[in-house]
Amino acid sequence: MTDGWDWRQPGGTPTPAGPPGGGATPAGSPRASGGPPGGPTSSPWWSDALTDPWRDPYAPAAVVVPGPVGGADVEPERVTDPDAPGRPALRQLLLIPLITALLAGTLGGALGYVFAVRGGVAGGTVLGADAADPPALAQRRPESLAGVAEKILPSVVTVRVAGLGGTSEGSGFIVSTDGHVVTNDHVVAGGPGKATVVLNDGSTAAATVVGRDPESDIAVLKVSRTGLRPVQFGDSDALAVGDPVLAVGSPLSLANTVTAGIVSAVDRTMQAGEPGGPTRYYAAIQTDAAVNHGNSGGPLVDGAGRVVGVNSTIKSLVADGQEAGNIGLAFAIPINQAKRVTQEIIGTGKARRTVIGAQVGGAGAAGGGAGGVRLAAVEPAGPAAGAGLRAGDVILRLDGRPMADSTDLIALVRKFAPGSVVTVEYRRGSNRQNASVTLAADAK
Repeated sequence: MTDGWDWRQPGGTPTPAGPPGGGATPAGSPRASGGPPGGPTSSPWWSDALTDPWRDPYAPAAVVVPGPVGGADVEPERVTDPDAPGRPALRQLLLIPLITALLAGTLGGALGYVFAVRGGVAGGTVLGADAADPPALAQRRPESLAGVAEKILPSVVTVRVAGLGGTSEGSGFIVSTDGHVVTNDHVVAGGPGKATVVLNDGSTAAATVVGRDPESDIAVLKVSRTGLRPVQFGDSDALAVGDPVLAVGSPLSLANTVTAGIVSAVDRTMQAGEPGGPTRYYAAIQTDAAVNHGNSGGPLVDGAGRVVGVNSTIKSLVADGQEAGNIGLAFAIPINQAKRVTQEIIGTGKARRTVIGAQVGGAGAAGGGAGGVRLAAVEPAGPAAGAGLRAGDVILRLDGRPMADSTDLIALVRKFAPGSVVTVEYRRGSNRQNASVTLAADAK
């Protein structure tokens, strides 16, 4: 019995016996080629049963070598490389923005917590109530007190004058773009004609005194500075008792101080002056805005931020020689008078004084106990004589304002400009009469 192999070959190496009948393997057969027809001569992936040395050539099983399916021209099935890059799937497209959104939300929450802790909101506690619209007075509209202060402050200055007795300090305000500043005469009276002006922004500038009018208590300075912002002027004759006003200046060296009040009275006649100095007569604007030493020369402004007066003096309950302070009685020169005096000083270096052309008696000079001011003498060529007034006549009213003593008549006359026509009600004996008087400027 044989298995197709000759195990008797010397050397012990089995040798295939060949097919039955001793025929040789046909040339070009799968066995001879070691692979499929037309394929490579040797392939480690091709299982060729015909060349298998351990196959029983006499086994009944047949070895079939499959040929190309569909012919030699058919393209073999493509194999996809799993490592090659391809188009992203829909799931991947949705996953990317989802992850981005989660990261952004986490970061935003962390930052919000940090800011909340730093802002005082920790542990979920919220401080304060919900925001609400501020009331009208807190909105700083132009007509509010804050709006008025913002408008006037850039035009207010501090005036410092060095003299033999030390340095005096007051306030002032800019009235022209070329550097003219208005202040009180008593602020610069003891100086050498020069001063230092401290502007609202804290800068300083040297100033010279252009001119002074001691009797009206107005002085004009000039600084060499450009880009200055002058004030707007109001109408002091249009003021009424109760109108709101602001006083601005440097009380007690506290620059840029603003105080508020109302007009307490208009045409409040008074006289003031320092020992040995001129007597000043005022038909002043009285206010309860807080005014102290250092406010002198600063502006009194109305509810629109327009200057209606020059703060000049206060009343106090202190004894002579003591430092006076605010008790709600402050007085300002009407701006209509101060503006006229300022224009005359800038134009001519001095101001004119308005007179009625008569001399009046002292306090209590009224006749008949009915009030009024008695004329002690009348200048022959003066305004009073031209209107027919005589010595001994009692002036009861001037331009509708009652006369109680001589201060009233002098202060009210000086309030008007020379050339103004005023109505005078007077009594001669037991008769009351009216006369129109054209006021004039003093000859000096």
